[in-house]
Amino acid sequence: MKRIGVIGLGKMGLPMAKNLLQSGFEVHGIDVNREAERALAEEGGQIGSTIPELVQKVDAILTSLPTPGVVKDVYLGTDGLLAHTPKRVVLVDTSTVSPSLNVDIGTQAKEKGLKYVGAPVSGGVIGAVNRTLTFMVGGPRAVLDDVHDIVNVLGANIFHVGENEGSGTVVKLMNNLFIGFYTSAVAEVLTLAKECGIAHEQLFDILNVSYGQSRIYERNYKEYIAAGDYTPGFTISLLLKDLDLAMELADAHGLNLPVSKMLAAVYEQAEQEGYGANDMAYLYEIVKAQAGARVAGS
Repeated sequence: MKRIGVIGLGKMGLPMAKNLLQSGFEVHGIDVNREAERALAEEGGQIGSTIPELVQKVDAILTSLPTPGVVKDVYLGTDGLLAHTPKRVVLVDTSTVSPSLNVDIGTQAKEKGLKYVGAPVSGGVIGAVNRTLTFMVGGPRAVLDDVHDIVNVLGANIFHVGENEGSGTVVKLMNNLFIGFYTSAVAEVLTLAKECGIAHEQLFDILNVSYGQSRIYERNYKEYIAAGDYTPGFTISLLLKDLDLAMELADAHGLNLPVSKMLAAVYEQAEQEGYGANDMAYLYEIVKAQAGARVAGS
């Protein structure tokens, strides 16, 4: 498979598309943001197609979309993928949605004789740029084998979670639930450290070789908090979306996760206060401001 369509050229989709181009694939891109399309064209990608046109030009479609609503429209809408894709084209969705939506798309795809896997990714923008993403794939193993050369260009860790199209997304939601906890913990620990007179850099050096170490601590502190720059890689709003999906999953299984619900409420409040477009690491600034006058002013 050498001709790839990428639908969604955002912070994850665009670097993935560029990496495919650099690896010798022919890449066709679609995005509602014309600047993103032009950025792909500058790298040698092809743009200007509608979905019905795109599916006639490629061997596989990779989607990287922001919300379940957009994913549903792109796959199941009147002008969407399932309505127009030839049987020879493989569909791979790297978005984070609900497992039930993955299953719904997978069921309808099979009814039309189409190949589809839900394959959410983790690793952030850096992982997308550096080709080190983790793919959590749910769906027929044979379909993953069909696109093995594509995902191996984009990721360093490829996991086939199960034959159910939503199984990879279940793991992804668990991953992002951890991220929500870690991001909150980093914000509160650094706030406490500042108040206690412990330098953040010294704290990081110590905890980075202790059990308090985590990749989210390293990411949030080193890339954002220490630099005082919260240009978003993964926004508070997107994290909240994933936490809400995790809570929906828990509810569907009749589970009460009280701490997780309180955690989701923290991000809900941050979004309501207008901070949703900031990177998730900005939670530190919110916590610091809320913790008390001395800390907020330090």
